[in-house]
Amino acid sequence: MTETVATKPAPVRPAPRRLDPEDAQHALAEVHELLRRQEVVANLVHRQEEGDDKAGLVEQLVQRQHEAELKTLVDGLHPADIAFILESLPKDERQNVWRLVSPEHDADVLLEVEDWVRESLIEAMDRQDLVAATGNLDADELADLAPDLPPDVVAEVQKGLTEEERAQLLEALGYPEDSVGAIMDFEMVRVREDVTLEVVLRYLRRLHELPDHTDQIFVVDRQDKLQGILPLSTLLVSEPETDVREVMTTDYLSLAPLDSDADAAGAFERYDLVSAPVVDEQGRLIGRVTIAEVVDVIREDSQEQDLSRAGLQEEDIFAPVRMALRNRAPWLLFNLCTAATASFVASRFEDTVSHIVILAFLMSIVAGIGGNSGNQTMTMIIRALAVGRITGRNLWQLVKRELLVTFLVGLCGSVVAAGFAWGISHSVSIALVMMAAMICNMLVGASVGVLVPMLRARFGKDPAIGSSVLLTFATDSLGFFIFLGLATVFLL
Repeated sequence: MTETVATKPAPVRPAPRRLDPEDAQHALAEVHELLRRQEVVANLVHRQEEGDDKAGLVEQLVQRQHEAELKTLVDGLHPADIAFILESLPKDERQNVWRLVSPEHDADVLLEVEDWVRESLIEAMDRQDLVAATGNLDADELADLAPDLPPDVVAEVQKGLTEEERAQLLEALGYPEDSVGAIMDFEMVRVREDVTLEVVLRYLRRLHELPDHTDQIFVVDRQDKLQGILPLSTLLVSEPETDVREVMTTDYLSLAPLDSDADAAGAFERYDLVSAPVVDEQGRLIGRVTIAEVVDVIREDSQEQDLSRAGLQEEDIFAPVRMALRNRAPWLLFNLCTAATASFVASRFEDTVSHIVILAFLMSIVAGIGGNSGNQTMTMIIRALAVGRITGRNLWQLVKRELLVTFLVGLCGSVVAAGFAWGISHSVSIALVMMAAMICNMLVGASVGVLVPMLRARFGKDPAIGSSVLLTFATDSLGFFIFLGLATVFLL
């Protein structure tokens, strides 16, 4: 009876103390204060006469004291909190703080920071420091950093990998960015089904530590084909003389390396998973996905959707103005065109507005409410698309439901709006026009909120990109047209 285990002990790194988000915010405030003091001292010294050696010496001593305080503060933080601080600083200050981070924490921080910050940090490191920082990374961690590392650094680090690790690295780099293969972990415990639980326990005790988020052991045959899983809870409560095959579970969820990471995240959420095996087309176990990677996927997808709805891409909040302009200008220019279109529509009803001036104050309410209603619908549709709940069979039913809900909500809200219109105009006709226009524009917003994400998804595009801009264009232009058109027909 034999066992096989495909894992290696994780490199031993000093473990900084863990902080909660409030402590991280407090640490950021302390960093800001220390950096401010450095700047004040530098400005005072520079006001002294040039060539004043005493002033220069004082500056050096004070700067060293501030740097020592900063280093002590940063070294006591968890890598995730250091990453948070670096992301919250302008580039020059970010580089100053990054220079003080202990070398043994460099790799952990690089793995934690956002891509747009990681690039600037790597640029500030020389080749030797990069090799030292990434030399102890696992294959899956190195694969995460490889796209941002210089090719010669990746080649140098590969020389220190075993043949198995090198193969794992190449395999991880070969999968698409948004796939399960790109986020899977190669560290896991595997056993054969013909060994006893006592043998498994003896082996686990000999390990330096279990791979992170190990909640189950994978049972494989001699060809590494997955046969079942052995939950740690079952291992601990079962008799040691029991064979693995007798207590292993064959009812489990497995993922394929080319599956979407978003689909994997949905499965983890649906089934409350901590880890899941990844098997290839031949059924061989090649890796696993853990909740840690899934949480990152969910967070990144959420951030991308928030930015996409405004037509933006992820960028450094302290990036140069030129880069920010390149990111934001296209959709803002498009938004300007849509706003101009809405204004043009309103200008076509100049006579109506000139005769009934109160309409100029009311039409913004119609447009705004339609936009808010559409945003509610659009948010629900985009989320449903993201988790795969919309199919060809339930699409029409969903559309009818959203239109019905919007109509009923609009009916209730329009009564309030009509009351407001009557209160400031003392005209029942204006109140009724306000009521009808509001309901119609809310239905327009709901229709656009369904159609825009669905059409973009149908053609393989991100359903969230620029959706709010297109929605605003529709509800503003058609809202003005509907409201002023009805006013022209029924009030003049």
